[in-house]
Amino acid sequence: MNSVPEGSAAAGPGRADPGASASVTPFPGVDASAPESVPESVSGAVPESVPGAVGGAGSGAPGPPAGAGPGAAQVKTSLEILRSLDSGPRGLVEARAEERLARFGENVLPAWRPVPWPRRFVRSLRDPFTSVLLCLGLVSAVVSAWGTACVILALVAVSCLLRSAEEHRADRSTADLRDLVATTATVVRRVSPDAAPLEREVPVADLVPGDVIRLGPGDLVPADVQVLRAGGLTVHQSALTGESAPVAKHPLDTPDPALAAAGPFAQPQLCFQGSSVTSGSGTAVIVATGGATRFAAAHDGRARQRGASAFDRSVQGISWTLIRFMLLTPPLVLMANAALRGRGLETLPFAVAVAVGLTPEMLPVIVTTALARGAARLARTSGVIVKRLPALHDLGAVDVLCLDKTGTLTEDRPVVAAAVDGADRPDPEVLRWAALSALWTLQLAELPAPDALDEAVLDAAEEAEGWGACAAYEGVAALPFDPVRRVATAVVRRPGRLGVHTLVTKGAVEAVLERCALDGDERERLLALADRKAESGLRLLAVARADRPARPGAYTPADERGLTFVGLVALRDVPAPSAAEALGVLARRGVTVKVLTGDHPGTAARACADLGLGLRTGTGTGAGSGADTLAGSGSKPGAGSGADAGAGSGADAGATIEYGDVVTAELVDTLSDAELARVADRATVFARCTPEHKARIVSALRAAGHTTGFLGDGVNDLPALHAADVGICPRNAVDVAREAADVVLAEKDLTAIDRAVLAGRHSSGNIATYLRITLSSNLGNVIAMLTAGLMLPFLPMLPAQVLVQNLCFDAAQLAFAFDRPAASALRRPAVLRSRDFLRFITGFGLLNAAADLATFGVLALALHNAAGDGEAAFHAGWFTENLLTQALVMVLLRTGRSAAERRAGGPLRAAAAGLAVVGVLLPLTPVGPLLGMSALPPLYYLLLGSVLGLYAVGLTAARRRYERRHPVGDESGQGLGKAHGER
Repeated sequence: MNSVPEGSAAAGPGRADPGASASVTPFPGVDASAPESVPESVSGAVPESVPGAVGGAGSGAPGPPAGAGPGAAQVKTSLEILRSLDSGPRGLVEARAEERLARFGENVLPAWRPVPWPRRFVRSLRDPFTSVLLCLGLVSAVVSAWGTACVILALVAVSCLLRSAEEHRADRSTADLRDLVATTATVVRRVSPDAAPLEREVPVADLVPGDVIRLGPGDLVPADVQVLRAGGLTVHQSALTGESAPVAKHPLDTPDPALAAAGPFAQPQLCFQGSSVTSGSGTAVIVATGGATRFAAAHDGRARQRGASAFDRSVQGISWTLIRFMLLTPPLVLMANAALRGRGLETLPFAVAVAVGLTPEMLPVIVTTALARGAARLARTSGVIVKRLPALHDLGAVDVLCLDKTGTLTEDRPVVAAAVDGADRPDPEVLRWAALSALWTLQLAELPAPDALDEAVLDAAEEAEGWGACAAYEGVAALPFDPVRRVATAVVRRPGRLGVHTLVTKGAVEAVLERCALDGDERERLLALADRKAESGLRLLAVARADRPARPGAYTPADERGLTFVGLVALRDVPAPSAAEALGVLARRGVTVKVLTGDHPGTAARACADLGLGLRTGTGTGAGSGADTLAGSGSKPGAGSGADAGAGSGADAGATIEYGDVVTAELVDTLSDAELARVADRATVFARCTPEHKARIVSALRAAGHTTGFLGDGVNDLPALHAADVGICPRNAVDVAREAADVVLAEKDLTAIDRAVLAGRHSSGNIATYLRITLSSNLGNVIAMLTAGLMLPFLPMLPAQVLVQNLCFDAAQLAFAFDRPAASALRRPAVLRSRDFLRFITGFGLLNAAADLATFGVLALALHNAAGDGEAAFHAGWFTENLLTQALVMVLLRTGRSAAERRAGGPLRAAAAGLAVVGVLLPLTPVGPLLGMSALPPLYYLLLGSVLGLYAVGLTAARRRYERRHPVGDESGQGLGKAHGER
């Protein structure tokens, strides 16, 4: 995924500094020359002395990951490791393999055990909103308000059931993805100690320490292994280290003390589960399986724990605001009634009912329903799996998205941008010689497929002149690329040149120039030329050749001397087809994209510039500007062919970019957390990043107040996935990344992220609308009830009437989960902020209270000369007015819609109409007297209509004023969730 050159400061885990002790100790070494006669012990047990291989004797479980202890740094030869594993080059006997399988368990990653329904249900109760309601329900039961208690507890149960069901569905979908992974490997075993070894395919789960396996091109390494034999074996370790270049692997024939100071990924004799074979073949012995592998170490439960997400912080803030109101309300009611009316504890049920009336009882149900509907719609339309429901809200709140360059912004496929000679003049001969080297190296070295750079060279040569010119050459021999030499050489016979062989060498600029017959000044000039091109974001291959007398003997790397420099081939990365458009859409939605990559700074900067991801130009160093001094080198090795790290552009090869927004890992290491937060807020590209750098940058952005998403697909991305508010990965990510992520995409595509962000804002917009309308309406009712309770000689509403009113309003409010927010609500990140809510509900709550208090005058006037029970009529009048004002608020305060949109029908308008009908008709039905309500005179309805008309006018005016003072996008009714950049 990322290109982190060997030995660079950005090298991944395990690349220990020679002068410091390794943070992770390696597996024991092996030697390919182990004799066939190595005996196996009678016991067949794997000794405890094998560090990191398996658990201790008799444990029955895998032991600690490799390198868990400092005493494991001893490097062993093949013979020593085979003896310590009690194995041999001929493989294990079947019976012994079965014994080890029974003892040490299957070779599977530590399973994330399915969460039982009861535990999942109880875990849902930890939601702050649900906890508040649960406490209210218990308080209601204590004061014998059984109806209120039953309704609240029923709503809590429904919310927990909905949330549990949706998360269970997401877990099941993720488990289905795990089942798609290939699960067989080629193992060498014997039926009996004297039988000949046989190769056969066995399930990966049945592999045990000591098994000898075969590796070939395209194979996934099924466990942590040590190479016994190899022929041109190279593996991709990007899932573990982030390094995109294949790494050569070979046996360790003799002890090498220098390897004891290196991390495991730097050791050429070790391959790890999660790697894949890119070329060549090999035989290896398994030294660690299951939970003892480095791949499985990423499952450590401690690493999976993350801090509070954006959703957690939002609901906690709002919950504590509600809790303060609810704790203050009952004592105020009791004290006011005792002081002014001489009432005692008989008003306690009414006080509790008032507190319940302030609480949005449907909140957990609305939140869960809105998020579950959004998650289900994403899964159905886009193949996106939301594993944790609150993560959908976090997606809607994301204002910074961190991602890697390769595979997301660019395709993992470079193309040739230019081929120039030593004087920087275009020269087609340079491309022809490079293509000859790539073609015959591929064919004569029996590589399974060309690496990405060779493929780009061959494609460019075919497009430029076809294969006619190359077909005239005859291949003689090939020396394939390896990371030590950093070059590849093909030996060809040129047409008409009998008795002459031509060596064509290509690879890293510095490595090729070292093999050329050049004086010091010329070499420095060419290196400077390569540096300029690398800093402009191009990958470079140097090409050189030499004529040698034909000979029948084999060619060796020693022949790569005295070459004549031919020129440079510059390559650029191909932008992903949808990346530029998706970046523009995300920018318009208020999402800032930051690139965290292990590649060369010029690579990332060029790719960003090509895609229109704005970089402030400028030069200089230091945290203040977020800039970095880039000493680009045209000689740094890149992917398989030894190309320079760097990405390309469609611009001329000699163009140079100034990096005002590019920061390298070296600079990050010098910054404190506070300084990094300031730099991260301004910088766009972070280059040469290790997994630890990525996690630290993401944490710094969160500390600066941003809601951060991270897109990653490898084991090396796990720290950043855990550090982000919401971790995102594609479906083809490694298992542990999929398990750690909150959201799994159908493919690694920014357009899929945009759809997920929209779905999150859609759900968050509905939740915000519900909260604003419900809390403001409830606050107005509470103020009016408290005032009426002090003015009237009787309770303004009976507890049963409060309960029925809340039930009616709750049923109508369920429509908020099915509403369609206005386009303006989707333009900016939607964050639920308690301070914004408090400002909104205070203003509109007072307006609602004014309408309620105006109803007192209407009731006094309408009931002044009316016969009958005035108290029952008052209850009926206020009950009707409350439901009508709440229906009016649902229609007029819904999220930022235009007049045409507000006139449109929908579930919300239907629910509001139903609520109004119930409010008018219920007191007139036989149910009314049962609840202590009586019929009202016609004059009341006329006067109430006037009050509601004035209330609607005041509500509309207040809404428009609020929208002007608190805009979101171009128009707003939400008043919430501004992008962090606007604060």
